[in-house]
Amino acid sequence: MRGASQSNRALAAVLDLHRRANDAAGSAHNIEAIRLLRRALRRLDAAPDTGADRVAARIRVLISLALATSEVGSTAEGFAGLRAAEEQLGNLPDGRDRRTLPAVISGQRALLLFRIGRPAESLALFDAIIPTLERGGGDSDDDGLLLTRTVTNRAQIHAEMGNLDAASRDFQRALTLAAEHGHTRLAGKARHGLGDLAQLTGDIPGALRHYDEAARILESAAPGWVARVRLDQARALLVAGLAEEAARHLDEALPDLRRNRVIQDVAEAEVARAAAAMLQGDYEMARRLAVAARRRFLRRGNRPWAEVAALTRLRADTMAVLAGDARPPAPLPANLVGLADRLADLGLRDETAAARLLAVRLLLRRGSVAAAKEQLARVPNPQRTSPVDHRMLLRLCRAELAVAEGRVRSALAQARNGLAELGWARDRMGGLDLLCGTAVHGQELGGLAVGMVLSRARGQAGARRLFAWQERTRAQVYRYEPLPAIDDPVLARHITEMRQVQRTVQQRRLGGKPVTMLEHRYAWLQREASRLGWYTSQWGRPRPVSAPEEVAERLGDRVLVSLVGNGDSLAAVVVRDGRFRLVRLGSLAEAVEITKQLHADLDALAPDQLPEPLVTAVSGSARRRAARLDELLVRPLADQLGDRELVIVPLGSLYALPWAALPSLRGRPLSVAPSATAWLAAVSGPRPEPVVLVGGPGVPGAVGEVRQLRAVYPGARLVEGEDATSAAVLSALDGSGLAHLVAHGAHEPANALFSRLELVDGPLFAHETARLGRPPERVVLAACELAMSHIRPGEEALGFAGALLASGSRTVVGAVARVGDRAAADAMTDLHRRLAAGTSPAVALAEATAVDPLRRPFLCLGSG
Repeated sequence: MRGASQSNRALAAVLDLHRRANDAAGSAHNIEAIRLLRRALRRLDAAPDTGADRVAARIRVLISLALATSEVGSTAEGFAGLRAAEEQLGNLPDGRDRRTLPAVISGQRALLLFRIGRPAESLALFDAIIPTLERGGGDSDDDGLLLTRTVTNRAQIHAEMGNLDAASRDFQRALTLAAEHGHTRLAGKARHGLGDLAQLTGDIPGALRHYDEAARILESAAPGWVARVRLDQARALLVAGLAEEAARHLDEALPDLRRNRVIQDVAEAEVARAAAAMLQGDYEMARRLAVAARRRFLRRGNRPWAEVAALTRLRADTMAVLAGDARPPAPLPANLVGLADRLADLGLRDETAAARLLAVRLLLRRGSVAAAKEQLARVPNPQRTSPVDHRMLLRLCRAELAVAEGRVRSALAQARNGLAELGWARDRMGGLDLLCGTAVHGQELGGLAVGMVLSRARGQAGARRLFAWQERTRAQVYRYEPLPAIDDPVLARHITEMRQVQRTVQQRRLGGKPVTMLEHRYAWLQREASRLGWYTSQWGRPRPVSAPEEVAERLGDRVLVSLVGNGDSLAAVVVRDGRFRLVRLGSLAEAVEITKQLHADLDALAPDQLPEPLVTAVSGSARRRAARLDELLVRPLADQLGDRELVIVPLGSLYALPWAALPSLRGRPLSVAPSATAWLAAVSGPRPEPVVLVGGPGVPGAVGEVRQLRAVYPGARLVEGEDATSAAVLSALDGSGLAHLVAHGAHEPANALFSRLELVDGPLFAHETARLGRPPERVVLAACELAMSHIRPGEEALGFAGALLASGSRTVVGAVARVGDRAAADAMTDLHRRLAAGTSPAVALAEATAVDPLRRPFLCLGSG
């Protein structure tokens, strides 16, 4: 009896070690799982017993050890471990374990096959064992665990193979089983799978929503698994073109994945990080990561993923070559063609297409048109699940081949259809960030079309055609009519805490106290708020791109100048009196460089109390640079411009140029718009009332300034001093006709929607103003450089002012460089005196800044 008791205690200890090991493995802590499982085997070896329970325990330990070992080492070891478990089955007597443990082994073998890129074999095994589990063949203490896990695993394979309906059914069933039996960890993993499924179908906001919900579940149930969720979240962000955000997610996830030594996931994350690096133009980093990932895949015996990593390396080489002017080396397209053949043999359709398309681009650059055409003919058509960047690459290659063969109309048709296809993908995006980011995938296609039309533009018809193509390719986010925001309490809490943390940081800095931990908390909150903003509610309803004739008609007596760049060539389409004219300008690179230098001069001039010799020196430098920009950009247009009011649609790199500082434009009414379509949407009669005057903290004379303006606007609502909280200001802005904001602020280039105004209780973020139900018609940002924007691909300008314009404000007046408090106050007094008299914003600002355009660097954005 005593021996039986000891044997029972020993078995209980083994089963406890096995349970703890499974918990560790379920959280991706496979090293810990292996340590516990090996202890369990040693306990079993120390007291050999041929009893059925001990044999069954040994088999379960061997199965779990095989899977954990395969995750951190070689899958060959994993398969060997499963065979060792299988050999023990003969030692079991007839009964439940003898019937069901073979199904458990088959399920783990199926999972290993999936992890090494053999999904069809994996699916066949799962299909064979699930009926056994459904008939009640699970472990005696299973409580649905094995069936839930197996259904979840099969769902992942269905998704991988493009069986989307079957995958959806399995994931939903897994969620039901997990809820029924209380398996929280598996509920999180099934939710993760639904995110993958949404990503496959192009529903990026849906995917991000599922990933965030999965992460919240798994943070407590299986924290080691969260890094895998972040990996797939980053892949979704890459589809949306948000390379910086994807890179941050992966940089957070990779240390955890490496620490857990889950080799497959580490290598997949390195491939994704390489893709982000390529979007950011860091081809050397992409190469290094791809090579490391391929070595890991080969060590695991995962040939399909090894070839995907090889494709990533060759893509980086290709993009680096195409970014320069050199002729591609002959081996590079040949290597891509060979890789495409190998990928085709493995059944990797999208990857095969990508390899051949990259070869096509290189062959065309080498002048091998016939070879390029042959490879393009072998490219498989996109699938339902093919990502938008693959579709755009196919369109680009077809267009480039058409150009090489002299078929201009065919090339433009490919560009037109490709940009329309990109528009459909963009329309499915959620938040403003996603809408902006998607433009990166059409950048080369749009640039090719605009460059072709520019090079062939002749006369009125050519200029009109070029103008139409410009509108197709630029600032698409501003053509969306914002929809009402759906309140999200979690997002609201994050924003509130960000405000509190930022305020505390400022106070502690003034007291000389450390702020590092608070800054880390602020950065985390900003990332979380950004994630929620991607999907909590759809940004807007798309409106059509405006036709050239519609723009020309609405201009009236104004002249519109739409700048266009191609390489280093700069040109302008001028629209006047219903006619279109193309004018060639100077060097784009020179204009951009001088603009940067002029900005530096204006920033240096900003302080109120500068020594006179310094003012003279810096002013002289600024005037020389402004004069040179005038020669490059304005004087060639003099005959067309006359003395009329201007609407300027700049390139992204010239979006914040202080136009009023250019000698020919001093005192001339002008407004700057991200696109003609955006300008047209903003043109309407203003809503003159009510007027809101806001005086924030820390700006010398702010309260006095807004009170002085009360005399100009007797019925204005005043929000100042201790009352100038973010909630009070947002409430006052909603539905106002004119809002004047005197507050310090900061442009946030890394995340433009978190550019901010500093108020009594902390910052008011652009993110918040962008979802006002009725945004103010006209906004005057009286202090700091809040007219600055972060320029995304596709000339998408985002920042505090940009968020207001995108949300429906028609005019925003703001500074594009630093401005002194006294200069700002004087400019604002002059501006509002004219606005109150009924003068339009463009005219009022021109007169207010003409006094000293170098120290009053304000622009009228949107409609003037």
